[in-house]
Amino acid sequence: MSRQTWLAAALAALAALFLPACDYGNLKSIQPGITTSAEVRARMGAPAAEYRNGDGTVTWEYNRQPGGIECHMITFGPDLVVLRVEQVLTEANFARVREGMDREQVQRLLGHPGSVTTYERLGEEVWDWRVAGTLPTEEAHFHVHFDVGTGLVKKTSRRVEARG
Repeated sequence: MSRQTWLAAALAALAALFLPACDYGNLKSIQPGITTSAEVRARMGAPAAEYRNGDGTVTWEYNRQPGGIECHMITFGPDLVVLRVEQVLTEANFARVREGMDREQVQRLLGHPGSVTTYERLGEEVWDWRVAGTLPTEEAHFHVHFDVGTGLVKKTSRRVEARG
């Protein structure tokens, strides 16, 4: 491994360690009705995605996949002041994923997945999010299975593994 490659890997590992702590502090400082989109961008950086809503609001996605277990959606009013901050990788949102939804609807609900795997023989594309486990010794994942032909949700599943 070259010195530059090693240094890049070390810096990425450090960022992964400190990013959740930075997010926690930055998210706590975002106040609905007070914080502006410019302040959010200065604290959190550029969003992973930006969604325009039918009511004139806009929602920014701050996703920590594949290593993290959170995805925050920050919604701004037409005046670009924060209306709400939501952690969307929740049981309530997992329950909202229904057969027949398309990829865009699922992404809007849960954010970008941590990984996408296609199983040609099954005719499935499986989106995977790393999520909070029940126990600290678990690594948990939520999956959405899309039909490759139609692009629509076939089912959801979960995987829980003991951390080694």
